[in-house]
Amino acid sequence: MAFFGSSSSEKSKLKKIRTTVVKTSNVAKEIVSLAESNGVDANSLDFNILDMQTFTKKDDAKGEADWQEISNDELYELDDASELMNEKFHIKQVYEIEVFSKNEDDNNFKDFKTAIGANATKSKVYLSIRAGSKLKYFKGFEQELITHINNKKVRAGILINIFDEMIKGTVSKLSSKVKVEETLEYFKNDTVLVAESIEPIPTIDDEIVIRYEEENELSEHDKADYKKRGFIKNVFKDDVLIEYIKPKKGTPGRNCRGEFIEAPEPTVNNEPDFNIDDTIEKKDEKESIKYIAKENGYITFEDNTYSIKTDVDVESINFKTTGSIQAGIDSDVSMNVKETDVEKDAVGAGMEVEVTEIDIDGNVGPNSTVNAKKATIGGQTHKTSTVRADELDINVHKGNAYGKNIHISRLEHGTVDGDIVEVAQAVGGDIRGKEVHIEICGSYVKATSHKLIEIKKLQGKENVFTIDALLKKDTKQGKDKHDQEIKELEISVRDISKEIEKYKETIEKNAASFKELKKRLIHYKKNGIKMPNSFVEKYKQFVKIEKHLESIESEFKIKQDKLRLLTTQTASFQDSIMDARIVNHDRWTDYNKLVFKLVDPPIEIVYEPKEGSEDKIFGIVQDDDGEYKIQSFKEM
Repeated sequence: MAFFGSSSSEKSKLKKIRTTVVKTSNVAKEIVSLAESNGVDANSLDFNILDMQTFTKKDDAKGEADWQEISNDELYELDDASELMNEKFHIKQVYEIEVFSKNEDDNNFKDFKTAIGANATKSKVYLSIRAGSKLKYFKGFEQELITHINNKKVRAGILINIFDEMIKGTVSKLSSKVKVEETLEYFKNDTVLVAESIEPIPTIDDEIVIRYEEENELSEHDKADYKKRGFIKNVFKDDVLIEYIKPKKGTPGRNCRGEFIEAPEPTVNNEPDFNIDDTIEKKDEKESIKYIAKENGYITFEDNTYSIKTDVDVESINFKTTGSIQAGIDSDVSMNVKETDVEKDAVGAGMEVEVTEIDIDGNVGPNSTVNAKKATIGGQTHKTSTVRADELDINVHKGNAYGKNIHISRLEHGTVDGDIVEVAQAVGGDIRGKEVHIEICGSYVKATSHKLIEIKKLQGKENVFTIDALLKKDTKQGKDKHDQEIKELEISVRDISKEIEKYKETIEKNAASFKELKKRLIHYKKNGIKMPNSFVEKYKQFVKIEKHLESIESEFKIKQDKLRLLTTQTASFQDSIMDARIVNHDRWTDYNKLVFKLVDPPIEIVYEPKEGSEDKIFGIVQDDDGEYKIQSFKEM
């Protein structure tokens, strides 16, 4: 059967209790007890502090002592650290309180939603103010707010009138603010420090920290790359590899409840029992022992000994065994990958390798990447692979190669981009370089340079040999920026020139009247006559025009000089093309094309040597009519 009406919990909140006076050292416990005995909710009760007593004692050798009451005037003297840091010293407070049912109508802080919070040791206590709280000023505001905060602290078991010297200043500032604004509203959560005792310094247990592994740890936001197994832990000179944190006993403290906080003895379980060789330095410091790298390389741990090495041999690099290896280009790590089976990959599919030097005896697989300062590949590269190295030597190349000095024994439709590129045999492919040298050139080869293309033996057809001064991406971007700057300067110089003419014309037209005006002003000044304001203003206006003309003439000269310099630089781009050459030491076969890309004007000049032609050296010249054409030369 269902009954309609108020629930038991609602009734307990509405029910009032008779005001009760009790003496206790645990206010929260007393209120809960009274609430239970009267059948009401503890949150419906409030209290006033009628009296407070503070007691202290100091244990004797037997651990016994009587509590002694101290006066309120002596409370702040208890902040003496030497007394409070004595573990035999004890302190407590006993409160005489009157407990009664809350009446929100009489509560000046009913809209001030607060709670007491503390740090883990309870040595710092805060008043937490909830967003949306409001404070209104009234007579006696400061004292009532201090009482409100103290009641909150006592209910939380925090001592009052000790460790809280800051509270009066805090309340005073808050009072001033409320008094000015009349109503203070909190739009976000806030905290105010209301007590601070002696924070203990934690004890430190001994610990071994493997620092070289921290570099490879993932943050919670990083996605794990399972190709990277950490097969090699690269380190650099002066890196801290391992650190032994020495044990250290902390210092005790005392919290805002008056409780002494002991500092436990440290545990010692991790004293170093490993060895190091002469590649690692041991540095014994006050707080720790550090093991520091004396050179670049990768760290190894064998036979209980840590060491740094630079040479590493592996059969192959693949997902199952090593994973990707990223020691770093500047790590001084040299690798030798020994797999030579033509049916297998020495560097497996999707692997990423980054070392200082690498010697790969076999093949480089699909979608793999090799980065090094120096690299040698004895097998072939897959068409989707990428190899980057300053010094690069590849046997059979089908993929993408980038470097400074590149040598390729056989190019099979791969891409090469370097400074000095040497190809022993090219059977299709795209070659780009400052200088391109091809021993035997087959068909379908695209070679582009901005200085020299040299072919020792030409056997194929459908080849394109191009001279392009803007071959490199940074040069092309620089030229685009250069052209844009010239365009902007030309517009600016033209506009300033027009403005100069306009101001010169104005000055010339008014020169006579300005001379007469100046003469009159000198006369007035000499005879002590007050000068008419209209004369003075006209004079100032004319002087201003003269100064502006002087300013824009100076700006015109600066921009004109800069434009002249940039135009000269444009010519230098063109000059490099005029000095570039395409050289074929063999007879020309049919269907081969020579291309010179000019900068100014931006056009392409194309020439197709006739089959059987023995012309060997080609460059571009400008004839008497200013036309550009490709011409053969007898010598470089």
